[in-house]
Amino acid sequence: MNTLETTKQQEEVFTMPRIGDKAPEFTATTTQGEINFPSDYKGEWSILFSHPADFTPVCTSEFMTFAHLEEKFKKANCNLIGLSIDGLYSHIAWLRTIKDKIKFNGMENIEVKFPLIEDISMNVAKKYGMIQPGESKTQAVRAVFFVDPEGIVRALIYYPLSLGRNFDELYRALIAMQTSDKFNVATPADWNPGDDVIVSPAGSCGVAEERMTSTEDLDCKDWFFCTKKLDKNLVLDSILKK
Repeated sequence: MNTLETTKQQEEVFTMPRIGDKAPEFTATTTQGEINFPSDYKGEWSILFSHPADFTPVCTSEFMTFAHLEEKFKKANCNLIGLSIDGLYSHIAWLRTIKDKIKFNGMENIEVKFPLIEDISMNVAKKYGMIQPGESKTQAVRAVFFVDPEGIVRALIYYPLSLGRNFDELYRALIAMQTSDKFNVATPADWNPGDDVIVSPAGSCGVAEERMTSTEDLDCKDWFFCTKKLDKNLVLDSILKK
């Protein structure tokens, strides 16, 4: 293999979608039949996530947790789609084992109903930069992609093989992004529904001065840092399905 071919191969391995990019399209076989991503999920949010391998303990704990929370994510208009580079029959056997034998964190008899992608070829994993050679050349790291109703990547989080994901944070990020979209605000550190939100910084000197002297329902620490209250029920009623 010449130097140019080696470089191209490395670029393929490390390339990943960026925030704001169109989610790379693919058709894949899953435990729930064939899917076309992201077109099958147009109009809804999706979380596409990878795990290193079937029949591994950290992955098992994560899949049980995701399955346990699936309805909560669905209520927030979000689909879950898992992936590893194992084959379909391995996936099926592993998910049956989880349901029949595994107890974790108070959960048991957990049935994973969301699709788990077969990716033996690593085609999808490479499109999404899920293979990180510095961590493993044969296993996907714990990548998480938030894809919005228009098929745009809105956030991505990567974890090493040894670190299980924080599912409270995944849900918080999903709700926060939808809140930003619906109310044209930003969310500060550690934000949760009911907390104050951030109003976009003033774009001119006149607006900055007006904000500092206005009696409008804004709490301005300085011209660039203004917050306002946003009712928790208003937020959740606008996002969660009844």
